Amino acid sequence: MTLSHAPSPDTLDEEAARLHESAVWQELVASWPATAAPEAAGPHLAAPQEEWRALLSVPVAELVAEATRTLPAPDPADASPLPGRVGAVLPDRLYGWRRAGRVEVLPSVHMAYARRVLVEWGWQNRPYRMRNLRGARCLCGALLTTHRLGHGSLDTANRSAAWLMTELRDRGWRDLIGPWNRAPGRTAAEALELLDAARARARRAGE
Repeated sequence: MTLSHAPSPDTLDEEAARLHESAVWQELVASWPATAAPEAAGPHLAAPQEEWRALLSVPVAELVAEATRTLPAPDPADASPLPGRVGAVLPDRLYGWRRAGRVEVLPSVHMAYARRVLVEWGWQNRPYRMRNLRGARCLCGALLTTHRLGHGSLDTANRSAAWLMTELRDRGWRDLIGPWNRAPGRTAAEALELLDAARARARRAGE
């Protein structure tokens, strides 16, 4: 199933479950410790002499372009602010223009923006609602809103949800994200902690 251009939180939840159960995803999860960025063995390590000499023959413009491509996405804390409280209750489709010219982001970066949505606009756990009357989002709703605000594609939102599900499965939860989000007694602090843990897991996997 392919996510539509305007999926609901429940649709995202169900598609993320299918992605999580796929053999490709399970292989990724099983191999994530090996995909973490290696740490240098010591400060004395340096590139072989031949490597830096080879760079002398590369045009400066090409070096700058390559460096720009490898720059990390901006930290959500340094990004432009979210629309205000009125913006929180407006339909997300009104923010489609914010996607123009945006580059793709990793799921870990996408989840960092989703965390900002939950912190600034609030978290809610009403069944089958993306947001409440104050504009607060559920976990899957925050992922979709983040996409609609211009941070990551629908595929990124799906992968972010799959990382949330991976974290929940590791904690023994066998249902979808939505039922976890709206379980009696669930708190905003727990939702943010789950999102932080899933984001850390994704980062270690290079996502």
